[in-house]
Amino acid sequence: MQRFFLEIAYDGTAYHGWQVQDNAVSVQQRLNEALQKILRNAIETVGAGRTDTGVHAKQLYVHFDVPQDAIPDRNRFLHALNALLPYDIAAHRLLDVDTTAHARFDATERSYAYHIHFNKDPFLIHKSWQIRDMPDITLMNTAAKYLLGKQDFGCFSKSNTQVFTNICTVKHAEWKIDQNGLVFHITADRFLRNMVRAIVGTLLDIGLKGKPATTIREVIQSKDRAKAGTSVPAHGLYLTKVVYPYISTAS
Repeated sequence: MQRFFLEIAYDGTAYHGWQVQDNAVSVQQRLNEALQKILRNAIETVGAGRTDTGVHAKQLYVHFDVPQDAIPDRNRFLHALNALLPYDIAAHRLLDVDTTAHARFDATERSYAYHIHFNKDPFLIHKSWQIRDMPDITLMNTAAKYLLGKQDFGCFSKSNTQVFTNICTVKHAEWKIDQNGLVFHITADRFLRNMVRAIVGTLLDIGLKGKPATTIREVIQSKDRAKAGTSVPAHGLYLTKVVYPYISTAS
């Protein structure tokens, strides 16, 4: 058997997240269906992580196993796969990897971006979150520095999740201005469920209400979800990059 990594991207608007569910359409379901039609075998994919309903991905890797001669021509395979996939899911790269490689557990770094805009724009529907007032970006970036490093981020996690630890190492957290409004960029070795959306909500509380930047440090130390801000809507969130030690980041 040969293990492959497949790089995909998708608009999550029409899907109930990445992971296969019993009574809802997911990205993984549509991908599995397309792969099975091409390869004529039941295919089980494993993703780098799960995204929630409405969240988008500019880059996500999945792995799957097939007989070694099942995909003789990668370009033809990708062309056929994209022809079968819905318009809002795209396959970009197919890479053969070692049989022990794992799309979820081998990822060393993940990056997300959250988009905010201020003026009504029909072209940003389901792609960015519109808010009314401009927050204090300098204050939010000062607060974001307290996110850096290895810490217990349980205060930003969705409750009742089955994880072995709430410890994550955040490597980068910063707000930037773009042509449509603001974008929050964050990179870590791993993320808890709902973590980014809760962080953005907490930072906006600081930036809009003028709370001290140290507020976020107090929230983290509390380990209490009730102390953090409200989770912002999913449609502004994008998984933008997943890093592996054995995969070049170049397309």
